[in-house]
Amino acid sequence: MPESQYRARQVSAKTQEVVEYDHDDSLPGKPLHILIPGGLVALASLAVIILVVYRTWFSEELNQGTGLLLVALLAPFYVGGVFLFSYGYELYNIPRALRLTAIIVFFTVASVVIVAVLFFVLGAGGKGLSESSSNKKSSGKSNVKPKSVPSSSSSPGFPNLGPVVILGGPGQTHTREVTREVVKEVPVAPRAIDCPFCGRSYVPADENYACPACGAATPKELIEESQAPKDRTEN
Repeated sequence: MPESQYRARQVSAKTQEVVEYDHDDSLPGKPLHILIPGGLVALASLAVIILVVYRTWFSEELNQGTGLLLVALLAPFYVGGVFLFSYGYELYNIPRALRLTAIIVFFTVASVVIVAVLFFVLGAGGKGLSESSSNKKSSGKSNVKPKSVPSSSSSPGFPNLGPVVILGGPGQTHTREVTREVVKEVPVAPRAIDCPFCGRSYVPADENYACPACGAATPKELIEESQAPKDRTEN
């Protein structure tokens, strides 16, 4: 079995060597036939492991017992896929394949741990900064709040006042009264007039605008006089 002339870190030359080896019918074995399936199995297993880790320790959709069990079941598939990939990549050299497998698995675990720690740290730090900012904004708001005290116009003995606005600050209170004048129109009761024909005194609206004594119709000007408001100067 020929030994590879390149190290694993020489990716371009190493890959070209593996491809040429696979296409050479005079050499035993087909390294690409185990390298490609092993790589696919390793990538699929790693993706599922990352998903389980996220749903267990980040989104907390799975309990830790189930998450650990799934990771333990998927880990052999990942390690086995990495070994098949390394075995084909190192041209069937078992010691070098084992060493490459250990390196890949170690760096994968280290990367997952680093990403998890950074996620927790940045998530907790961002939450703390957000809460601190909201607390500063809430503490910077003014404590002055307007309070309105409605007045009732139906209460006897009190004038009709508008709302009373109270502005309260730390250690001081300012009160301002807003007075509002309400004008009410009181209907005027019709007044009695004297019939110009017989001199009888009556209220036109109560007698259908006709004199109850002589039956004469009430003149228009006397109807207007009866309905007009009474002049205060007459009192």
